[in-house]
Amino acid sequence: MANVVNSLKLLFDRPSEPLITPKGENNAVFQLTEQVLPEEYSSNGIELNNRFGDDASEKIPVKYLSQVPQFNKARQLPVDSDFSLFIPLHQEYATEVIDALMRVPENQLQDFLSTCVFARANLNPQLFNYCYSVALMHRRDTRNVPIQNFAETFPSKFLDSKVFSQAREVARVTSGTEAARNPIIIPRDYTATDLEEEHRLAYFREDIGVNLHHWHWHLVYPFTASDRAIVAKDRRGELFFYMHQQIIARYNGERLNNALKRVKKFNNWREPIPEAYYPKLDSLTSSRGWPPRQAGMRWQSVNRPADGINVTLETMEGQRRAIEEAIASGRVQLASGGTMPLDIDTLGNMVEASILSPNPQLYGSVHNNGHIFSAYVHDPDHRYLESFSTIADEATTMRDPFFYRWHAWIDDLFQSHKESSFVARYTRSELENPGVAITSATIQSQGGQPNTLNTFWMLSDVDLSRGLDFSNRAPVLARFTHLNHRPFQYVINVNNTGAARRTTVRIFLTPKVDERNLPWNLNDQRKMFIEMDRFVVPLNAGQNTITRQSTQSSVTIPFEQTFRDLSIQGADPRRDDLATFNYCGCGWPQHMLVPKGTEGGAQYQLFVMCSNYDLDRVDQPDGTELTCDQASSFCGLKDRLFPDKRAMGFPFDRPSASASSITDFILDNMALTDVTIRLQNVTETNPRNPTN
Repeated sequence: MANVVNSLKLLFDRPSEPLITPKGENNAVFQLTEQVLPEEYSSNGIELNNRFGDDASEKIPVKYLSQVPQFNKARQLPVDSDFSLFIPLHQEYATEVIDALMRVPENQLQDFLSTCVFARANLNPQLFNYCYSVALMHRRDTRNVPIQNFAETFPSKFLDSKVFSQAREVARVTSGTEAARNPIIIPRDYTATDLEEEHRLAYFREDIGVNLHHWHWHLVYPFTASDRAIVAKDRRGELFFYMHQQIIARYNGERLNNALKRVKKFNNWREPIPEAYYPKLDSLTSSRGWPPRQAGMRWQSVNRPADGINVTLETMEGQRRAIEEAIASGRVQLASGGTMPLDIDTLGNMVEASILSPNPQLYGSVHNNGHIFSAYVHDPDHRYLESFSTIADEATTMRDPFFYRWHAWIDDLFQSHKESSFVARYTRSELENPGVAITSATIQSQGGQPNTLNTFWMLSDVDLSRGLDFSNRAPVLARFTHLNHRPFQYVINVNNTGAARRTTVRIFLTPKVDERNLPWNLNDQRKMFIEMDRFVVPLNAGQNTITRQSTQSSVTIPFEQTFRDLSIQGADPRRDDLATFNYCGCGWPQHMLVPKGTEGGAQYQLFVMCSNYDLDRVDQPDGTELTCDQASSFCGLKDRLFPDKRAMGFPFDRPSASASSITDFILDNMALTDVTIRLQNVTETNPRNPTN
């Protein structure tokens, strides 16, 4: 079992190198058979594989398959093409591969390994990596196989393209120790200058952890598969809404910190797009640069037969009207001809166009096609043989400033439903917690003033060696700059006049004033609240003091989980089981938990609520208590119900019944505290770097 798990891990290694070559630090070689060789190696592949095997420290036998997957569709994607889940044809390819990997009977890991070896040897590396990761995550017998860090496997999706010629030189002419001592420095500003005001947000949009979060979330929540159970997770459509709503809330907060207005939603689909984006990335798979978007370009109908796409702008507008009519009427037209009430979960599946959509023909694929229209704006009819831009790749889409304009419009759809008469406003009994009163809620920051959060810049390293195909095997470190914050803790004093009970503590942070430096109207401010933490604690009768470390957040994953080699962590007996680990890997990065703030100090408000646990509680089907609360706010819990019965974003997911400002909203079981976020404009080297 352990040997098979180790062999499965090696299939992530150097994804564009053929499988006949050695894999992993120990130069293990898969003993390939003619059955699995790709056509281009049919004449000499076995000879080459044997030649590499002569010097191998480990030889991995590949079992003969009684039935080889045909992959009639998936083979159509050339190995040197980029892969996008937003392209319907690519969705079909992925579904075919995932089906084949999931169809192998459980606990027959040798058969599964051989099937994966065949797929790895014969399919596009990006397509294989996605399908393989989804299969590992959703098969019960592969939960101990860690999902490799995508930034290490495909580093070209995250780092300046100029890095890779330097990286190959480093790998060839230096030892591992020298490479660690002399990392390749990635400039903080390499995609634009501050002449472009949108570049002020590059530290957010181009953050490696932020983009890994988006990629990993879509691994956990794929929107298409033949096996409906892979897609139909608890409250999946609502989580699609909430995860993206929180991204927009965080982005808007960062814009205010940088003296910019909130992002303008892309409401008029026929107007020019003023935001340009030049990604400065090269695809190591296709050996081509990612196409840029110039300022002033417009959406056009996309007709690209080679990609199986033919969607007109008029069709998109018709689907938009159908969704808006469903929101206005509060009812969904079913494919069968009937209707059903609209709820946020159904709306999420309709807008994203997952296979759970109640009527795909009517409601279409608005969210995904928005990415497609944006990604092919430079070549909508394929006349220049150009590929899609970064906005069509789950791992790069958040780099593009237009992603946020598009998702601001998507979020506005959801908000119009939440603001409709079909969504009941919260009553006082739903908001209060009788007998529970918060007497104070404060933040204590390491080495700082009370109720002051301190941010700064940090230099951290990522190892590129697993993604450097056809180069010497040695550690190659790239050093990049990212935002970080000083550790802090919440101290919450609660008076419980009743019997001992449990409560859910909900913590949010919001800018205190809008871009005009005026107090917020609550219906606008509620969309700016970012969730910082949510957890359940016991309350004794009488006075209680609750302390909670920032590193315990239910929203985030630790720094090591974002950037470090997961195989090393998986071997650490102090870690939770890898099924939990892989699943929770989609959380927001811990280093981006706190907004940047300003050097002078940005004014924020901390909101804390102790809600009524009797109304929050979720009885899990297996009757067990929660074991993984890391990132559960964004990612849920594997094979379990979402661990909170309330609407996601409660109590700010909908307008208030009576309050017009946040101060009017506060009840005894809530607290509102003014806090300051101060940017210490210094750059420090991460002490966890291999060599400083």
